[in-house]
Amino acid sequence: MKFTKMHGTGNDFVLVDAPGLNTDWDSLARAMCDRHFGVGSDGLLLLSSHTPPFPMRMFNPDGSEAEACGNGLRCLGKYLVDSGLAAPSPINVTTPGGPRTLHPEFQDGRICRVRVSMGAPRFKAEEIPLSIPVQQSPILEYPVEVAEQPLRLTFVNMGNPHAICFVQDVAAFPLTDVGPLVEHHPLFPQRINFEVVTVVDRGHLRARVWERGAGETLSCGSGACAVAVAARLQDKAGSPVEVALPGGTLTLRWEPGGQVELSGPAATVFEGDWKEEAS
Repeated sequence: MKFTKMHGTGNDFVLVDAPGLNTDWDSLARAMCDRHFGVGSDGLLLLSSHTPPFPMRMFNPDGSEAEACGNGLRCLGKYLVDSGLAAPSPINVTTPGGPRTLHPEFQDGRICRVRVSMGAPRFKAEEIPLSIPVQQSPILEYPVEVAEQPLRLTFVNMGNPHAICFVQDVAAFPLTDVGPLVEHHPLFPQRINFEVVTVVDRGHLRARVWERGAGETLSCGSGACAVAVAARLQDKAGSPVEVALPGGTLTLRWEPGGQVELSGPAATVFEGDWKEEAS
């Protein structure tokens, strides 16, 4: 099975272009994403058709399927243009989290960045979803305590659910300890992605992400969208805003009532052939 290794600001993926192929994708994702016994990645991207709108699925390293993936979408956009499957113009893609539109950006004849229309954020408790009824929407600064760590969470659904916490210093925050406790908290019956954010100024944020099913990653596109929306809702940032993650910086634009626009680089690392006996 042919694959392409790609990344968007350090959030890395194994892309499998396999129209018509039926296999146990969750088991394949666990095998291929393994960083010791597989290719190693934060997720497996599946392109299952060459007919637009192009369908994309993304499987986490634990085999679970994500509804949305902003960095994966940018990688897919680069792959579609580079492989000649799509023209270098707006590209329509379907995901379990809804339709998305990709806009390749070029420099010296090569794709340097991909802009993604990520859809409108959602804020209702049932869209997160939460295990307890909450009436207000959006839900801002909701108090949660894990491991004696008091958190105030803002909830944003970008096709997948996110809980955002503003902190004094993202670098010092014990994300590897707190992240899995938030992900698996009883408040979130379907688990949740967790972001911690420090406001530098109204145009710049710093963030780290604990991804549901993957752990801490260098970057998360949908997470950066959720961070930008949460900051705007609380009047901590404007639009556009740059979100600096450990793997690089993403640019976000959002006006209340509209879609979130995500822009950032995408890169091809190498191509390979996955042998069946490796699974």
